[in-house]
Amino acid sequence: MERFAIVEKEYGKSGVKMLYVSQKGDKYTIKELEVETSLTLNSEKDYRKGDNRDIIATDSQKNTVYILAKQFGVECVEEFGMRLANHFINKYPWVMKARISITQHPWNRVLDDKGLQHNHAFVSTPTSTRVAQVILERGSTPKVSAGIRGLTVIKTTQSAFVDFVRDEYRSLPDMEDRIFSTIVTADWNYNDVSEYVDFCAIYSRVKNTILDVFAGPAEKGIYSPSVQQTQFLTQKKILLANPEIEDVKMSMPNRHYFPVDFSKFPIPGITGEGAGQVLLPVDKPSGMITSRLARSQIVAKL
Repeated sequence: MERFAIVEKEYGKSGVKMLYVSQKGDKYTIKELEVETSLTLNSEKDYRKGDNRDIIATDSQKNTVYILAKQFGVECVEEFGMRLANHFINKYPWVMKARISITQHPWNRVLDDKGLQHNHAFVSTPTSTRVAQVILERGSTPKVSAGIRGLTVIKTTQSAFVDFVRDEYRSLPDMEDRIFSTIVTADWNYNDVSEYVDFCAIYSRVKNTILDVFAGPAEKGIYSPSVQQTQFLTQKKILLANPEIEDVKMSMPNRHYFPVDFSKFPIPGITGEGAGQVLLPVDKPSGMITSRLARSQIVAKL
C-alpha cells in the first residue's frame, strides 16, 4: 500500500503575455492580457513514474492561448477564460480540471484637443487592474470570478472614526473629520455564466459603484463613519444592481495620513485660518478591513 497521497496537483503556464488588436473600419481596439493556464490530469503517473505521455506541455498551453485569441478574438476576459477552459476539457479527455487566470492591463483612448476619442492611439491608465478566473471541472459548469486590484482612492473630508474601544491600550483620539484613503481589492463570484451575461458591463458597474459609494455626489460627497460601513454599503449596492453576482469580497487597507505637528515652530502664517494642511503618509502598519457579502439563502420553516 502506498504510504503517501498526492492531495493536490496541477501544472500549467504562467506569465503568458499578449496584446490583442482588433479593427472595425478605421477604429482599433486593444486588449493587453497576462494569462495563466493550469491543468489537473486524471492520473498521477507523471509524478510517480515519470511517465509524460499525458502531459500537455506548458509551451503547448501557451500556444493555445495565442491560437484561440487569433481564431476567436478577445472581448471580455471572462469569456476568453471560459473558451480556454472548455478547449482543454473538450480536447483532452484525461484533463479533469482547467483553471484559467487572466489579468488585463488598462488602456484608454487618447482624447484629441476637441475631446474626441482617438481611433488608434491609447494611453496607459493604471488606476486599477482587472482580473478574472475560470475553473472548469469535467462534468460541471464553469465557476467564474472576477475582480479589481490596486484601485487607490482618497478623500479629504466627510470621514470620521469615533466611539471605538477605550482602554489602556488605546492611543488614537476620536477623529470627527479625517482623510480617508485606501487601496481597494474586490473579488466577486458569478451565479450565472450564460451567454447572455455581459461581463464587461458588470465590471464597469462594479468599479463605478465602488467609486460612487466612496465619494458620493460631486459637490457635497457622502459621509463615512468607518471603512467597515463604506465597505458594506458598496457590497450591498453591487449585489442589488447585479443579480448575476453571488457574493462580493473586499479588502481595504486604511492608508493613514497624520498631521505634522507645527506647534513647535513660532512662524507667522504657519497656523491659523487660511493655512493649508501638511500630512505625513504612513503606509505601514496599516489597518486592514476585509469582508465578504453574499446573498442570504433563507429557507422558510413550515
